[in-house]
Amino acid sequence: MRSGPVSHSDELAGTRDRDYVPAMSESVSVTRDFSASAEKLWAMVSDVTRMGEWSPENEGGEWLSDATAARPGARFRARNRVGKRSWRTVAAVVDAEPGRRFSFRVSAGPVKVADWAYTFEPTPNGCRVTESWTDLRPGWFKPLARLGTGVGDRAAHNRAGMDETLERLAAVAESGSAPS
Repeated sequence: MRSGPVSHSDELAGTRDRDYVPAMSESVSVTRDFSASAEKLWAMVSDVTRMGEWSPENEGGEWLSDATAARPGARFRARNRVGKRSWRTVAAVVDAEPGRRFSFRVSAGPVKVADWAYTFEPTPNGCRVTESWTDLRPGWFKPLARLGTGVGDRAAHNRAGMDETLERLAAVAESGSAPS
């Protein structure tokens, strides 16, 4: 049974009837203002091959199958590391609206792990970016994830990582050295 209304994101990903966000799922969001355009920031975060430049946990990704860029349904494999522990995940792009929204769902085999989203709002001096994470892991999966990643409090860990990600994005986007 589905929890909550059907979203535009669900329809784009073709997940309307088979996936849902658990009613008690945990979410974290971090917002930052940038003196760079929403289009520029969107191009940076939607290039999953470069995510390792911004994220303290992700070491980059590679598009799978025939995908070469962000589009709904495109899949990619991400490499992640915390300390000496490393792992890979597979994600599917849900939203790819240049300058507005980039989101994806991470899975471990058939298990839904998390939804990640970046939203972009124009401001008078550039844009506001919000990075969000929603935990989709079932309860039985969380102890296994802790063993694999070494992260006990995933929400606190992700909040700190999101702050760092947006800081690193700002350093590049606002320096003028990022692609437009």
